[in-house]
Amino acid sequence: MRKTQSVRIQDNFTELIDPRRREVTYPLINIVVIALCGVICGADDFVAIAKFGRTKRDWLAKFLDLSAGIPSHDRFNAVLAMIKPAQFEQCLLSWITALHDITDGQVVAIDGKTLRRSFDTASSKSAIHMVSAWATANQISLGQVVVDSKSNEITAIPKLLQILEISGSLVTIDAMGCQTEIAKEIVAQGADYCLAVKGNQPALYNGIVAFYNDHLSDDFARTQARRHRTTETGHGREEIRDYIICPVPEGLPDRARWPGLKAIGIAMSNTLRDGKECYEARYYILSRYLSAKRFAAAGRSHWGVENQLHWQLDVTFREDECRIRKGHADANYSILRRTALGLLKQESTAKVGIKNKRLTAGWDESYLEKVLLGT
Repeated sequence: MRKTQSVRIQDNFTELIDPRRREVTYPLINIVVIALCGVICGADDFVAIAKFGRTKRDWLAKFLDLSAGIPSHDRFNAVLAMIKPAQFEQCLLSWITALHDITDGQVVAIDGKTLRRSFDTASSKSAIHMVSAWATANQISLGQVVVDSKSNEITAIPKLLQILEISGSLVTIDAMGCQTEIAKEIVAQGADYCLAVKGNQPALYNGIVAFYNDHLSDDFARTQARRHRTTETGHGREEIRDYIICPVPEGLPDRARWPGLKAIGIAMSNTLRDGKECYEARYYILSRYLSAKRFAAAGRSHWGVENQLHWQLDVTFREDECRIRKGHADANYSILRRTALGLLKQESTAKVGIKNKRLTAGWDESYLEKVLLGT
């Protein structure tokens, strides 16, 4: 991704439309900057953000015009409920990519997560479900979209792909996203795909399973195959993973429907725990015939998003406990969390976990500046 001309956060928010129609008391950039800094420093709701702003007013005044004071928590809530999440996301992402180079050609994992307590029984609003793109090498959120309450991830993923710069990347998606239109969108943007295949694509799935069952019987003596094995031990278990990737066979059922299809893969895991053996096989289609080691890394990177992104959001940022639900406030607060998490992960001088980085940023203003400015 290209860097923007300026790393000043104000310069990257010039295109964010202020949704307020009456005379404005608090500049929009103040609300954005105070909210982001508050979330970085441990604020998990609007009351905490407003308290953070009042406590850190002298420090914030070095960067912002605070002549009108610090907004109340209700004001933060009201403004973030009206800002369009897509615009908010784009402005934050332009600033993040100005601060940090995004590694070309890396794995971009797309996965969904429900904000479990964002439902509102009184207004019949269901819990929102977000689909996010995670740059696995840089550990930065590249974007997210809210899944429409009357739809699902299948329709949301193409919308997300359209706002991303993924040229040259390898996009991984679980079986829900194994759809021809999604594959077509990825290829059209100059990227490659690695899509998990399950029973929702029965002809394709059964064809891949039959192919591997046939060739495993003679150890792939009749076809090309690239292989990679990993062995892990610990916590009372031993796990052996075998990754095998083959050129797409000519007679694979449903092959013609998948744009750019070049290879199929299998990931087999044998786990021995307490004397009991467990076997699992997962199947994939790919638009590039990768090395087996890169294929293995793509699969592991995708599932790593659970620990690198979703687990951190739930445990460190308490996302599943959050009851923010007014207008777009839940989606925008989720964007703030992901942005804060990415900034904290990029800061490498403090040799502590994300939870303690948040605490340190709240205690030490010089450290907070390091997080914000990428220095």
